[in-house]
Amino acid sequence: VQLQASGGGLVQAGGSLRLSCEVGRSTSQINSMAWYRQGSTNERELVATIISDGRIIYAEAVKGRFTIFRDNANNALYLQMNSLKPEDTAVYFCNLNEYTPTTGAVDYWGQGTLVTVSS
Repeated sequence: VQLQASGGGLVQAGGSLRLSCEVGRSTSQINSMAWYRQGSTNERELVATIISDGRIIYAEAVKGRFTIFRDNANNALYLQMNSLKPEDTAVYFCNLNEYTPTTGAVDYWGQGTLVTVSS
């Protein structure tokens, strides 16, 4: 499964961006789809995830500001980011976890899109 992330850029604090992730092919065996980010600590952290049972989980740092949603018809994942802060500056990655009987659970990653928030 190929993932293509886009939508990053430079924005002032308080501004908004919407990240998009296009999934290269449709799949009915998705366990979860998520956005991660890697910032100054160089550690990749979970930002938000949609699980196959419908649950949505957000990192505490983005609750109330970010919204994750899927467009199943277009095989796309989005992250609406509002009230951006300088500490949101990072490379954002989309992730898809797929299960098949032959491979088990496998993670797929997009190439990352850079979000820079200026103060």
